[in-house]
Amino acid sequence: MVIRSTLLGLVSGALFGLGLAVSGMADPARVRGFLDVFGAFDPTLAFVMIGALAPMAVAWRIARRLERPLAAESFDLPPTAPIDARLVVGAAIFGLGWGTAGLCPGPALADLAIAPLEAAPFVAAMALGMVLQRHAAQRHLKSAFRMTTETLEQKG
Repeated sequence: MVIRSTLLGLVSGALFGLGLAVSGMADPARVRGFLDVFGAFDPTLAFVMIGALAPMAVAWRIARRLERPLAAESFDLPPTAPIDARLVVGAAIFGLGWGTAGLCPGPALADLAIAPLEAAPFVAAMALGMVLQRHAAQRHLKSAFRMTTETLEQKG
């Protein structure tokens, strides 16, 4: 199962990277052009997104019919959660980074091979953000656990 999972991951990653390269989405100028709706607007990214809908719709139809995924013992989909401040702030930070740099995580990692000097600062900042988020989440969990423990001790 591990070999199958690894091979599927490699094939998926290669296909994703090829799609980024062929569509030009690894080019930050093209992404910024898409986000510049009042300036030199470039609709290419919209066509890439629309083009991704068809194969994804097929994939979801196939996945619904499977008893288990191809490379795991069971499906492990995250639970749905309400929109909260943490989600909104995270999306805003992601959007600001994407709009400013013209990169999001996938293309940034692909750009490490294409244009490492330009992509490295973004990838470093992204990694730092991930570390800081994990640290903040752990502190939040410890605080919530401490408050729950104190409440239980008070009750009895």
